[in-house]
Amino acid sequence: MNERIRHLLDQMSALEEDMRVALQEQEASALFQIKGKRVEFEQSIKEAHARLRSGFFHWLVTYRPQNLITGPVIYSMIVPLAILDLFVSIYQAVCFPIYGITRVDRGDYIVFDRQQLEYLNFIEKFHCTYCAYANGLIAYASEISGRTEEYFCPIKHARKMLGPHSRYARFLAYGDAADYEARLEAFRVGLGVEK
Repeated sequence: MNERIRHLLDQMSALEEDMRVALQEQEASALFQIKGKRVEFEQSIKEAHARLRSGFFHWLVTYRPQNLITGPVIYSMIVPLAILDLFVSIYQAVCFPIYGITRVDRGDYIVFDRQQLEYLNFIEKFHCTYCAYANGLIAYASEISGRTEEYFCPIKHARKMLGPHSRYARFLAYGDAADYEARLEAFRVGLGVEK
């Protein structure tokens, strides 16, 4: 990778981190505080949220019928998701120590905090829990597979790819064979020191 691209990638990473911090500060100062894994709202906010909550029967009557009809299909995905969760977790636990790759912390990707929102009824909280699990799991699996790809084949594709994982931008250019083995080893060493 040439120096200009590396510099731009470093700038992008720094800006993304600055944006995450700024958004978190804005949200936290405006509505809530995070204490450990618990989100705490001011009492007045909690009371306002509780007043906005839709009761179960009102929610059921006003809910879109197509959502109720497709619910069983959506929730049937829990089986393959749970299997994926089990297998990527076992894969990481067995293989990452052998390869010297730093472990991916599942809790950084699968976050359950929406059930603390008082304006959601219990069905909405259930939906939110499912979505948090499904999307967090996909991100967790993507990070595990991204680290695996970085270890074995950190080479970009010749064709444009939509939605690459976060590590992809730093991969080697397609067809750039100069010092491939040495650069591959540098990627592998870098995977072991990551925090």
